[in-house]
Amino acid sequence: MALSKILTFHIEKAIDALFGIAVEKIELQATRKEFEGDITMVIFPLLKVVKSNPVELGNKIGQYLVDNTDEVVRFNVVSGFLNIVISDEFYISFFNEIREDEQFAFGKPVEGGKAVMVEYASPNTNKPLHLGHVRNVLLGYAVANIVEASGKKVYKTQVINDRGIHICKSMIAYQKFGHNETPDSAGLKGDKLVGNYYVEFDKTYKVEISQLMSEGMTEEEAKKKAPILLEAQEMLLKWEANDAAVKDLWSTMNGWVYKGFDETYKNIGVSFDKNYYESNTYLLGKDVVADGLAKGIFEKDPDGSVWIDLTSDGLDRKIVLRSDGTSVYMTQDIGTAIQRVKDFPDVGGMVYTVGNEQDYHFKVLFLILKKLGFDWAQNLYHLSYGMVDLPSGKMKSREGTVVDADDLMAEMTATAKSISEELGKLEGYSDEEKSALYEMIGLGALKYQMLRVDPKKRILFDPNESIDFNGDSGPFIQMSYVRTRAILRKADFDITKTVANVAMNAKEKELIKQLELYITIVQNAANQYSPAVIANYAYDLAKEFSSYYQSVYILGEEDLNTKVFRVQLSKKVGETIKSAFGLLGINMPERM
Repeated sequence: MALSKILTFHIEKAIDALFGIAVEKIELQATRKEFEGDITMVIFPLLKVVKSNPVELGNKIGQYLVDNTDEVVRFNVVSGFLNIVISDEFYISFFNEIREDEQFAFGKPVEGGKAVMVEYASPNTNKPLHLGHVRNVLLGYAVANIVEASGKKVYKTQVINDRGIHICKSMIAYQKFGHNETPDSAGLKGDKLVGNYYVEFDKTYKVEISQLMSEGMTEEEAKKKAPILLEAQEMLLKWEANDAAVKDLWSTMNGWVYKGFDETYKNIGVSFDKNYYESNTYLLGKDVVADGLAKGIFEKDPDGSVWIDLTSDGLDRKIVLRSDGTSVYMTQDIGTAIQRVKDFPDVGGMVYTVGNEQDYHFKVLFLILKKLGFDWAQNLYHLSYGMVDLPSGKMKSREGTVVDADDLMAEMTATAKSISEELGKLEGYSDEEKSALYEMIGLGALKYQMLRVDPKKRILFDPNESIDFNGDSGPFIQMSYVRTRAILRKADFDITKTVANVAMNAKEKELIKQLELYITIVQNAANQYSPAVIANYAYDLAKEFSSYYQSVYILGEEDLNTKVFRVQLSKKVGETIKSAFGLLGINMPERM
């Protein structure tokens, strides 16, 4: 059991024994560095129910804990804060309990418990994945890992946007300019080839708009009447009418893109349990709307369109069916959510990893699903994230100025190679080992830099600055892990025995405190759907170990009992850093 839970239990008993009352919540936090203590109780909230001054109150609770628990050895009170000192014996005992358990911080699945479905990626099939997708897939995949580590079953999914006018734009450009080239004949990944035609469409479209404007049209008229756009719109109508030739081209080009996506997903290290395709889901939800209309949840306007009025809930009226009977995105999302629970009946909640420009959409979607009466609709969460900016400015996919995900990964690997070669520590590595290491360092830097920032915040991403072997970076944390592995390789003595009687120094106690904190960190990260909680914890632990490594004799310690303990502690710290990075989807090298 986590120390915070143990202390909460004892403090609740203390308050009951001393004052005869029960409290709803005990607020605990880490003790500030300038005071003695391992964990601090905030006294102020208790003053609402106990008439006393904070110092007197803190002293009474602190003395009760010293007199009635094995864990608490002394305390001090500073203003409204009770700083509690935990016994060394507790930390040594805790360490020995977790020493051989690599999943000590992970929750155990509850029999018959509800699963969580996490959606991420959800790309369009008219272009390759770009930098924005990278943040999306890394966030979604990490959140899925973290929620699973907290003790829940997780399904990972995506909706692939494989239909619509944007897809037809690439298709019509390929028809006009492609000359039957294929990914093989062009020497390109399929998603890149199709993306090139999306850019080609936009170039042609702009030329035609200029031409029409020179002939007297307004810009707005020209945008609507450009021949290539009209051809794309005609193609979409043919697709919806199941025109054989259009559907055949659509299947071929999408097939190229799917293969390209799969390669990118494999390289970046993410996966899915189930793919949904918009071409299959865009009609879902129409029956639900009809049923909701009959129940009075939706309302029909005179023109035949169907709406839901959410003004009493602080939102607005939202269309769910057009006057011609065709569905909108909201209709599709309603139907897809319901279909997912049919496909996976144990799903009790969903997490949607989608950029913050869709915040309002998901407020409306979740509210509609609640009004439709689905109990799982209470457990829907929009993992809203900010955009990724580059020092060079904003990306635009239509103009071909996006940062391609594959190119970004290649650049990160090349940068890792350049820096590693400058450091000159790879003697004895084969070329194959070097390549694997460069990729691990480069991708580790990329992933950590994307995930260490709170999802809601916008990121300014500089690839060169992210690969730093010092400071708050992926490579620094990987290096800390590598140091623990080097210690183990050099330890030529038995490190399996349990060490009970050892005099810990302050740094060793701090490391075990950090290890104990990992239990709470995993749960907090899962509750907040925030990989940043894990990333920042990994950095704190690595930083603490780096200080320990530089100031304490480990293998050079003369006392065998102490030396065994220090190697065991180094090993456990390394395993925990690796575990935390594993949740983020980051691999660890054995040597660097």
